[in-house]
Amino acid sequence: MAPGRTPARRGSIQGNLDSREWSDGTLKVERETLLARTDLVGGPLRAALTTLYDGWLASLLGDPGPGVALVAVGALGRQDPTPGSDLDLLLVHDGSHDVSALADKVWYPIWDSGVGLDHSVRTVDEAAAVARGDLKAALGLLDARYVAGDAALAQRLVSATRAAWRGGASKRLPELRDLVAQRAHGFGEVAYLLEPDLKEARGGLRDVHAMHAVAVAQVADVPGEAVRAAYDILLDVRAELHRRTGSAGRRVVDRLLMQEQDGVAAALHLSDADALMAAVSGAARTIAFASDTTWRQVAAASPKRRLLGLRGPAGPVRRPLADDVVEQDGEVLLARDATPEDDPVLVLRVAEAAARAGLPIAPITLVRLADCPALPDPWPTAALDAFVGLLAAGLGAVPVFEALDQAGLLVRLLPEWESVRSKPQRNSYHRFTVDRHLVEAAAGAAGMTRRVGRPDLLLLGALLHDIGKGQPGDHTEVGMRVVAQMAPRLGLAPADVEVLVAMVRHHLLLPDVATRRDLDDPATARGVADAVGSVEVLELLHALTEADSAATGPAAWSSWKGQLISELVRRTEGLLAGTPEAPPAPLTEQQEALVARGELALHADGETVTVVAPDRPGLLSTSAGVLALHRLDVRAASGFARGATAVTVFRVSPRFGALPDWTLVRDDLRHALDGSLPLEERLAAREAAYARRDTPVAPSTVRLVDGASDTATVVEVRAPDELGLLHRIASVLERYDLDVRSAHISTLGADVVDAFYVPVLTDPAVRTSLEQDLLAALP
Repeated sequence: MAPGRTPARRGSIQGNLDSREWSDGTLKVERETLLARTDLVGGPLRAALTTLYDGWLASLLGDPGPGVALVAVGALGRQDPTPGSDLDLLLVHDGSHDVSALADKVWYPIWDSGVGLDHSVRTVDEAAAVARGDLKAALGLLDARYVAGDAALAQRLVSATRAAWRGGASKRLPELRDLVAQRAHGFGEVAYLLEPDLKEARGGLRDVHAMHAVAVAQVADVPGEAVRAAYDILLDVRAELHRRTGSAGRRVVDRLLMQEQDGVAAALHLSDADALMAAVSGAARTIAFASDTTWRQVAAASPKRRLLGLRGPAGPVRRPLADDVVEQDGEVLLARDATPEDDPVLVLRVAEAAARAGLPIAPITLVRLADCPALPDPWPTAALDAFVGLLAAGLGAVPVFEALDQAGLLVRLLPEWESVRSKPQRNSYHRFTVDRHLVEAAAGAAGMTRRVGRPDLLLLGALLHDIGKGQPGDHTEVGMRVVAQMAPRLGLAPADVEVLVAMVRHHLLLPDVATRRDLDDPATARGVADAVGSVEVLELLHALTEADSAATGPAAWSSWKGQLISELVRRTEGLLAGTPEAPPAPLTEQQEALVARGELALHADGETVTVVAPDRPGLLSTSAGVLALHRLDVRAASGFARGATAVTVFRVSPRFGALPDWTLVRDDLRHALDGSLPLEERLAAREAAYARRDTPVAPSTVRLVDGASDTATVVEVRAPDELGLLHRIASVLERYDLDVRSAHISTLGADVVDAFYVPVLTDPAVRTSLEQDLLAALP
């Protein structure tokens, strides 16, 4: 059963409950019975709760006579309560007699039942006065619904508060828009968060309530069927979240935590948490898009056109943007004589014009564009040019893609897009769904087009590099097949199709190699050169890597990573151009002086730490453990021996805050090496204090790679990131008497990929034993 699709069978439930004699404890028993019914989800559950509450509240009020009414606001007023919803009630009276005793008669049993209560007692005039001074109170009264008592009085309240809202729209709507913006800033977007707040975040339930408030003010249209269906999906999910988190004394939450997602998905008969989050994301995007459209309508309705601080032309002046495309009142429209039914390229011309002008496409334009015929196969040159022009608009293309998507036009242009639409990437490394990530990557690539010889292929490659994530199998291999079939349809020449497929094949090559392999090993750059085959593909991959990383999230890119990738590209370009590689940079003069002394020393220069000591077993693991003890993450390490002296150079970054006091680090290293510092014990305590408990992890893996170097075996470890992990791995390698020539550490969200260059391993038994011992040391 998909969320939001269940018909509400309210009538049968109503009949059962209305015939019951209410008594103390009835609500609690009936409510528990309803919530225990796992077959009752979605609309039927909300209808049952509404009926239950209405009947019980009416029995509590009894027959108060004229001049008193019980009115529900909030969730119960809207008839969409969830298991965790409070009862928001207003006892309204005409002021003719004291209603305090009657109020107590209603409020106290509710408190005793354990259901949350937000209550007030007011006359119609008092309620209207409060609404005039309190935006949230005014919004709540817009949902007011008669429950029991004097129906005419309740209707007076509803009419008065709605009339007051309409009359004060010029003041209230700017306040409401600011409130919507504040929530979006504070809670983020439901569509793209790992653990979204279904109520408060952008695209959540509150945004729908705001749109209804605008509609009551008669400034914009009532939300359409698509928004209502999306709202139902979020309500269904919220209800099951409340049903789970409200049990056994747990506090009800509106944040859809990862540990609850599988259970909520099962309750809604969805296949898994990915399907749940895809439904949530799709619903939230529909709501957010409609919300943006609503606020543009509000701005257009303002007599001064500055009601909400939005600028626009003073009159209906049309400005041409492209063939059959114009701007009017801050939106993109079709020219009066445009004929969409005869123009298959018009969709792309409108999209390119809107993105370049930084303007939204008017809703009526999106409707009319549905009449455009399908593009031929292959696309005409004008269509491909307009599509590339849309991508070249950069950030201006992002809302245009969303508009095309919401109108169903994007999938008509690119049927392959359906498989990645709203597809979640449920890890902290990625901040967007797959489809939004691809659009953001293309937008980022637009700023790099002058760095490459084929900007059109860069933009297309950025948009399509992860298109394979929508289908089963390795996303790179799937993506190559999809692009090989798709690119000719877009009108690309065979040679360009090959380049685009190569970009998909190798879109992870540069970051993986740069952060996990030894750049000083000649085999590293040689392997990249053999893979990419040309400078043209290499420069495209370089720009794509940066755009892809920036669109992924803050953890995917850093100046350190950028420097490594640039150095790898420089060396690979030299090989492709036939330029011999320069030898590795020598030690600095200060490092050479430390080596000459041959005694224990630790020297720090920014984030570069050099450890020099008489060569001995365990030096690397001990040094790494001491650095971890001081909350330092090792990003890279290289080591060698000069006679009886070992030299290890670490590249580090502080896990929290600033770099440590190096005097303390030196002292701890000295004590750890002479055995007076209980390093293992101290590390265990530190690891326990900073252990990550909120993120599920995949099993750790160990892989021995032989082809990455002519002179070494690369031990590649993938595991959850933990303080001291390098210390544990190095300890195992040292037990096997393996000198680590270099180590390279890259972080992927909550995981790390560590690569260690050790002497070539040929003995199968040693290889198997090493893998097993490493796995035993990993979390």
